[in-house]
Amino acid sequence: MNPLVADVQAFGLQGRDFLKESDFTAAEFTSLIELASALKSAKRAGSEPLLLSGKNIALIFEKSSTRTRCAFEVAAADQGANTTYLDPQSSQLGHKESVADTARVLSRFYDAIEFRGAAHALVEELAEHADVPVYNGLTDTWHPTQMLADFLTMAEHADGEDWADISYCYLGDARYNMGNSLLIAGALLGADVRIAAPAELQPTEAIQALATELATESGARITITDDPAKALAGAQFVHTDVWVSMGEPAEVWRDRTTVLGPYRVDANAMAATGRSDAKFMHCLPAYHDTHTVVGAQIAELTGMTDGIEVSDEVFSSTASIVWDQAENRLHTIKALLVATLA
Repeated sequence: MNPLVADVQAFGLQGRDFLKESDFTAAEFTSLIELASALKSAKRAGSEPLLLSGKNIALIFEKSSTRTRCAFEVAAADQGANTTYLDPQSSQLGHKESVADTARVLSRFYDAIEFRGAAHALVEELAEHADVPVYNGLTDTWHPTQMLADFLTMAEHADGEDWADISYCYLGDARYNMGNSLLIAGALLGADVRIAAPAELQPTEAIQALATELATESGARITITDDPAKALAGAQFVHTDVWVSMGEPAEVWRDRTTVLGPYRVDANAMAATGRSDAKFMHCLPAYHDTHTVVGAQIAELTGMTDGIEVSDEVFSSTASIVWDQAENRLHTIKALLVATLA
């Protein structure tokens, strides 16, 4: 057995789904990050073994994607596997064929299925009826593959500290996948997690209760507050995400920017950590300037020309590790494929 996968196989991840962070134990989650680090080093050294030759993976995308699609495709190709990309025009999923029937059909052709879409119930239904591993590439509720990348990135920049020694803060709209996933992943692993959002934009009571339950076992410190300064104090890493999610109407931008203005990551927010080594993270894409259609529209609507959820000053600074974070989508998704399929 190749030493790159021997330890992970001991955790019994073969054939497993990955739909949300709490699907795995802390040890299993950590083993994937360690495997990703090993695969990253092997790729850079030109010594990466082919462990997925002959495997075929279906990639179902209801929502558009750059990093998730490219990471799955390159990870599979690096490992000798093949992928088929299915967008809404290429699949009968939910239109002429039920989710259950699609899962059964694809299971006869493919060794694994990735799904990126809106309703989390859809990926759960795919997994229920598929006979192969199903991976959540993003739903409105969870973004587990992003968490693997985020925690690998934080581990790399925390100089080998234990999860218990890592502190991070998320600022912004915390009701959806990134706020939920950063809360639950940190609670699972035992980190110091701070979520700062207006009360109406915080994770649901059910998700907060799950975080509390996980923290009881892991020793994680959980702070959920509407006070950005309280959440930022002492944080090593500052996370944010766009303030209006895919599918929400453009009309909400004006109100959302008013409500979330105090939660914008700018130089003052980074200074509020009290740490000269604090790093900025973003799952991307980011509205940090007006060089996109959406960015220009929001600037015209709100007058915010130097970024929305993050200022361009912070996004383009040496404190920003967003490109390391983006690259690590590849290595962590590759680790997921290897651990569940090799």
